[in-house]
Amino acid sequence: MKQPIYPISIEPLLDYFNKLIPLSEHDQELVKNKFHPRLYRKRQFVLQEGDVCTQLNFVVRGCLRMYKVDEKGNIHILQFASENNLPAARWINDLGSFHGLKPSTLNIDTLEDTVVFQISLDDLIFLYTEGTLFDRIFRVLVENSLVRLQERLLQNISSTAEERYESFLEQYPHMVNRLSQVQIAAYLGVTPEFLSRLRNLRSRAADPLKP
Repeated sequence: MKQPIYPISIEPLLDYFNKLIPLSEHDQELVKNKFHPRLYRKRQFVLQEGDVCTQLNFVVRGCLRMYKVDEKGNIHILQFASENNLPAARWINDLGSFHGLKPSTLNIDTLEDTVVFQISLDDLIFLYTEGTLFDRIFRVLVENSLVRLQERLLQNISSTAEERYESFLEQYPHMVNRLSQVQIAAYLGVTPEFLSRLRNLRSRAADPLKP
C-alpha cells in the first residue's frame, strides 16, 4: 500500500536534469507528467526479492540500500543511494528485473525516511521516444553506472579491505555519519569487528599521540 504523499516539488529532479543537459519546456513537461513522488518510511521495502522491479527511483532525500541475502542469512550491499551522491548514484533499481520483467534476486529498502520520484518502464520508453534528450541522458547514466560496477568488481578481487574502505570514503563522504558500522561493513564485505579495528588503526595513524 502506498504511503500518503504530501506536496513534493519536482524542482530537484528538473534541476538534476538541467545540470546534465538543459531541458526544453516540452521535456520539462514530460518530466512533470511521467515522474511521480513517493514517500517511504525508514526500513520500508521499495523492492523485495521475488518481486518484479516496476519503478526506477530518483532520490530526493533520504537513503536507500540495494542488497542480496545469501543462504546463510548474510547481507551483501551492492549500492547506497542518497540525495548527495554522485549524479548516477542518485538512481536505484534492479536494472535486470526492470527491463527483463523478471523476479528480482535483490532487495531495496530505506535506511531513513526517504522521498523518491519514480517512473515506470513504459513511461521511461515514452520519454525516450517523445523527448529530445532523455535517451542520451539515461545512456550516459547507465554507462557511468557500468563504470562504477566494473571498478567495484575489480576492488573486490584485487584490493585490500583498507583500500576498499578508502574508496568508500571517497564515494560516500557524506554518508559516513549516517550509516551504521554494520551497513558499511556489509558494503565492504568485512565484519563490523574488522571495520572497527580498521577505523581505530586509521585514527591512530592520523593522530599518533592518541591512546
